[in-house]
Amino acid sequence: QVQLVESGGGLVQAGGSLRLSCAASGSIFRINDMNWYRQAPGKQRELVATITTVGSTNYADSVKGRFTISRDNAKNTVYLQMNSLRPEDTAVYYCNAEAASTKNRYVLMYYWGQGTQVTVSS
Repeated sequence: QVQLVESGGGLVQAGGSLRLSCAASGSIFRINDMNWYRQAPGKQRELVATITTVGSTNYADSVKGRFTISRDNAKNTVYLQMNSLRPEDTAVYYCNAEAASTKNRYVLMYYWGQGTQVTVSS
């Protein structure tokens, strides 16, 4: 099994910054794309940013130019640097990864973290 644990959420004023981290652990054979999603109260979960194994990235239009996703493959960790935060960025942020465990090397599954709360005050 693969476990994802997020950290770095909190309360920040509008215009401020936060850096989220998500570390993967367990019986990891390989990790492909790593993603950050978020879910605000009463809204559907949405994809915020994606990064491939070679570092190619994609962002939701709402965060382009403000958020930066990066990863450290040696540490099996993905980061989300969030700058110029807005109240509408308030949500629970979830880490997601496509990965295979050592017990099922050729079976790719999507794993989720437990989420970390980000609250931006106006």
